[in-house]
Amino acid sequence: MDGSTRPDMTVAGLQASLSARSISTFILAALLATGGLVILLMVLPSARGPAWSVLTGGLWLVFLIIVAFKSICCLLPAQAPRQISPRPRRWPHYTVVAALKDEAEMVPQLIRRLARIDYPTRHLTGLLVVEADDHATLAAILATPRPPWLEPLIAPAGSPQTKPRALNVALERAPSGLLTVYDAEDEPHPEQLKEAAATFAAGGSDLACLQAPLRIRTLGRSPTWLERQFAHEYAALFEVILPAMVRLGLPIPLGGTSNHFRVEILKSVGGWDPWNVTEDADLGFRLTRMGYRTGILTRATRESAPPAFRAWLPQRTRWLKGFMQTMIVHLRHPFDLGWRGLAALMLTLGAAVASAALQGPVLAWITASLLVHGLNRSWPDFTVANLGLLLLGWLVAVWTVRIGARRTSAHFSILDAVSSPLYWSLTSLAQVHAAWRLVFQPSHWDKTPHQPDLEGRKPPRRALRFRASLPTSPVSPIQATGPWKFLISKRTPTSAPASSSATAPKTSRECGRPDA
Repeated sequence: MDGSTRPDMTVAGLQASLSARSISTFILAALLATGGLVILLMVLPSARGPAWSVLTGGLWLVFLIIVAFKSICCLLPAQAPRQISPRPRRWPHYTVVAALKDEAEMVPQLIRRLARIDYPTRHLTGLLVVEADDHATLAAILATPRPPWLEPLIAPAGSPQTKPRALNVALERAPSGLLTVYDAEDEPHPEQLKEAAATFAAGGSDLACLQAPLRIRTLGRSPTWLERQFAHEYAALFEVILPAMVRLGLPIPLGGTSNHFRVEILKSVGGWDPWNVTEDADLGFRLTRMGYRTGILTRATRESAPPAFRAWLPQRTRWLKGFMQTMIVHLRHPFDLGWRGLAALMLTLGAAVASAALQGPVLAWITASLLVHGLNRSWPDFTVANLGLLLLGWLVAVWTVRIGARRTSAHFSILDAVSSPLYWSLTSLAQVHAAWRLVFQPSHWDKTPHQPDLEGRKPPRRALRFRASLPTSPVSPIQATGPWKFLISKRTPTSAPASSSATAPKTSRECGRPDA
């Protein structure tokens, strides 16, 4: 299918003030200058003065607010699994969209998983969006057997060549009803669409979007340390933080996949910003700005984590760059978000950017201080208040991860908890990359490479053969209890009484239900 064909209902144009395309160089220079000043004050003690006291006091206050916010999220109960009721009288039409770029290896797995979706097929439209120059992915789609409702859609050549631009091509073709977005590595719950349709039917007209939880799992092998930390991070966000924010009436930054929308509302707000590399987070706050709200689903989507650091770093760089883009866009007119929206923006995206910038340097400073003073057999000049606040922050973070891991039945060990600050400090390296890219490559899309999962296969069933020559148990017959009962008699041992029938076979098998 060619994406150049336009439907009757088109996407409304996105206002320039709400797009990351028009981020001014002055704003970028001011942000970088502020960051450079903070680093200078940290490195040069002679430059410290009253400004340093005000800066550190403000940072500790912000840190304490974030710790308190996470503590509140941990205290709120988990969301109970939602029953798919009442069922709509007529299921709305659902458009399933997956934007693919250089994903030829992932196509068979993705199609196989999308085919498991439990939804009336006559109300389904599936669009696998590929770029015009991505011949390998298109060939893989055409060569893979797929359900009739799932078809490829070629995005016309243009710029920027980003995922949100491809999603807008699919949005223009989407009929009225509902729409969801999946990634190449996703495995959505088969009933996720039905739960979303029922939730939209029961919700008000201002319910514009539903976010399904994302859960990280590794199939066919043991996860690496990096994958475990990534999974814990997702568990804390999607199982604890975001559900609590919805309960508190706060808007949430959407995840990049498993978002469910009302098509008419999504088109009216302008769809996705093709110039923002975290179009999901931006769209979540734009919906709030337009007066809509977002909810949470209970049926999750499972996906894989970046297996190695070389795949993790570009992805995290793109996220942090997009978070800064989103903050710059929405802080142009901050009061249009309302106090709830502004608070949510700072507690999520603002906290992520600030922590990424500070965690690495703070951990390095603490480690260096301990080493230097340890060699000199002296105690570092840490105040009790500073140590207490750092320890409190670590404990609350571990508490959040522990709750999320328990809700997803994920393994979380003491070693994972102790080594988590090392994982957090890696985000500082990504933050440096993100700041550089924000200035020189603001719309460059750092593609995350994917590999098909090593899905477990059942071993072939071994045939059970009964022969007279097989060794026998000292007790015969052998009887096992369980949901099914069976009786296996082998050659009668010499110690057992002789059979009453001379014609009885030496080997027999009898099966039956317990109540038979």
